[in-house]
Amino acid sequence: MTEIAQNPEANDVTRRDFLNLAWAATGAITLVAGGALSLNFFAPRVIEGQFGGVFDLGLVDDYPLASVTPITSGRFYLVRQDDGGFLALYQKCTHLGCAVPWEPDKGQFVCPCHASAFESDGEVLNPPAPRPLDRFPVTIVDGRISVDTGERIERDHAAISDATYPQEVAS
Repeated sequence: MTEIAQNPEANDVTRRDFLNLAWAATGAITLVAGGALSLNFFAPRVIEGQFGGVFDLGLVDDYPLASVTPITSGRFYLVRQDDGGFLALYQKCTHLGCAVPWEPDKGQFVCPCHASAFESDGEVLNPPAPRPLDRFPVTIVDGRISVDTGERIERDHAAISDATYPQEVAS
């Protein structure tokens, strides 16, 4: 006869083996569940009208020429230039990340932390900021403005091509 038939207890699972298997299964399930929760926690939540999402800002005509409008929930400024172009500038200083307020009496953005100053198009006027304010893409469709804060655009210099212009509507 074979070894198994001679010793019927050789196939029995001991209490220790069962507990080791149970603990291993519990640990594996915990690791998988914890990993799934961690991935969910770190995944970006893109919701329209909240930072990281798309903002519908209304009609082009709602914004006068040479205006700077803070969009607080989006953490950006919508700038309408003298020539009618639109820029969405991130309110975060490119030096150390402080919130940069618009100072209308000076006509510029001035960082309260280290006195970096920026023109209305985001170009650096006064260092230590190493580059212009970052911007977000602006889209104008049928006269309505939208800004996607999920895509931050870094730039070395401000350029005319950064602005988005409304299309002329044929009568």
